[in-house]
Amino acid sequence: MTATDHAKQILQLAARAADSKSGEDLVALDVSGPLPLTDVFLLVSGRVERNVIAIAGEIEDQLNEAGVKTLRREGKAEGRWVLLDFGDLVVHVFHEEDRMYYALERLWKDCPVVPLELPVHEGAE
Repeated sequence: MTATDHAKQILQLAARAADSKSGEDLVALDVSGPLPLTDVFLLVSGRVERNVIAIAGEIEDQLNEAGVKTLRREGKAEGRWVLLDFGDLVVHVFHEEDRMYYALERLWKDCPVVPLELPVHEGAE
């Protein structure tokens, strides 16, 4: 199986929202093969707890505004690992230390990467 077009569309919206709040090291994985309940994981890092919370909040706001309902939210109060479940898309916003510790990329290394379409920032090479 591969991720649905709907999952890919909301993924791009979530990625742009994360990027707008200085989300770093964005990686999207097509997990539709091994996981029957969702299509895509989006992994994002924030430098500090406030940044993690801001990134998660912006993603949730943007997707909700686009008509995509949040089915489940965990960890927002702590700001270390926020999980946002939108059905076809599950977003993991990590504090950079927690992301290294849990290493979800290694756990799901056999899953294909989904390309992200992000704006080019001033000064980026």
